[in-house]
Amino acid sequence: MKSPPTTSPPPTLHVSQSAGRALNLLDAVISEGPIALGAVAERLSMPASTTLRHLRALVAGGWLTQDDDGRYGPGPTSLRLALRVTSDGAFARLLAAATPHLEALVAATQESAYLAIRDGSEAVYVAIAESPRAIRHAGWVGHSVPIEGTAVGESLLFSGQDAVVAVAENVGALEPDVAGVTAPVAVGGAVVAALCILGPIDRFDRRARAAARDALAAESLALGRALGSPELAVN
Repeated sequence: MKSPPTTSPPPTLHVSQSAGRALNLLDAVISEGPIALGAVAERLSMPASTTLRHLRALVAGGWLTQDDDGRYGPGPTSLRLALRVTSDGAFARLLAAATPHLEALVAATQESAYLAIRDGSEAVYVAIAESPRAIRHAGWVGHSVPIEGTAVGESLLFSGQDAVVAVAENVGALEPDVAGVTAPVAVGGAVVAALCILGPIDRFDRRARAAARDALAAESLALGRALGSPELAVN
């Protein structure tokens, strides 16, 4: 009698320590915006000398640039790839589909509306329609926050069948003067993104947030349906 075939364990993925550090540096600089050597080294718990060596290599390759104050930011290679990603493919379709719904939320609430997606253990804000008011929330495109313990993270982790009613709130948790409401965008039962409304806490108070919930739920449902259509399918 033949013995049953043995199953080999999956191969272990070995990532070069040097490559891993360079990629982490690239991610940190692009996420944080202009940042100094000491700050990025501290954030990644890397020796300054090692950090500097990798930063110089990334600058030489066009991935990063260094300004007159010594701070590092995205370089032409990173920008070229970002433009390619946002102009074609599933991510581009997501951004294009979300735009009218973000604009509708701004029209309904007069506050800024964001689109967020999950990136591992973080939520990343990838698009915004800004409030027309002089004092408004802005500048968070590219900003990331933890999935755990945040309203946007709660929305992105949502696993219920009726995602559109699961509107979450955040008051002063990430910024002391900012309040927000978020809702998951589901396609075929899977959450692919979240819509968020953020505004100054003194204006976007409990009554304003309650009024925004219906609009947010409606636009999240409508965006999910649009993304699920054959023309715009992203999953």
